[in-house]
Amino acid sequence: MYRSGGHGGSGDVLVLIHGFPTASWDWQALWTDLCGRFALVLAPDLLGFGFSDKPRRYDYSIQDQADLLERLLEEMGVRRVHLLAHDYGDTVAQELLARDLAWRQSGGGALEILSCCLLNGGLFPETHRPRLVQRLLATPIGPLLARLITRRVFERSLASLFGPRTQPSAGELGAFWTLVVHNDGLSIAHRIIGYMAERRLRRERWVGALVDTPVPLRLIAGSVDPVSGAHMVARYRELLPRPDVVLLDEIGHYPQVEAPAGVLAAFLQFQARIG
Repeated sequence: MYRSGGHGGSGDVLVLIHGFPTASWDWQALWTDLCGRFALVLAPDLLGFGFSDKPRRYDYSIQDQADLLERLLEEMGVRRVHLLAHDYGDTVAQELLARDLAWRQSGGGALEILSCCLLNGGLFPETHRPRLVQRLLATPIGPLLARLITRRVFERSLASLFGPRTQPSAGELGAFWTLVVHNDGLSIAHRIIGYMAERRLRRERWVGALVDTPVPLRLIAGSVDPVSGAHMVARYRELLPRPDVVLLDEIGHYPQVEAPAGVLAAFLQFQARIG
């Protein structure tokens, strides 16, 4: 499943890639403004998330998510894109950047990335600080734990990722919960969480993509995110040769929900700068 919009004229294509464990609804506060700026905006629910299919016996992987995105874009006749990604979506974007880099070096490929803007996410395995429930989901008790997660437990865990002054409303928490449990989504959470191990396994490829890519990059990050906040930003600045960072004070893991105006301003400034 994907949502599409845009002004419909000639111009650029923007792909929005959401995070774990939510869906494309994460971008709803930015949607209207982004659709006014880009000819086409695509926001998929990645496989296993939101209203997309959630196969039970499937080894979810970042590689597969990147393949599916490429296939969608190919079917739509899109060959050049801008990316705006968050959390799990950051890792999908890193894989797409790695492919883009390889294709540039070999003389061109199926998809050209024009720019990439990243929000809070586990860009570096060594700075990722998963919550207890994430760590447990990745263990042998993960399948059982996933089925024992209640709405109250989920909402409390999710709210802990937000800034103290930008806590999600009851309506927002309800929407997140609806998307997660749709089509028994919790039953596959232990499978999707394998992305944490993938990040460690493919660190050289995915971190190398950030370091070596010629694609313009910007990181927009909430500073008080306990999972990938200021400590991740410090590592980003240490490793990247020309780090372009916008740090949002007192904002947590979901800046596009907590501070949509700030994210939109920083993103459009980035777009204006790269022309």
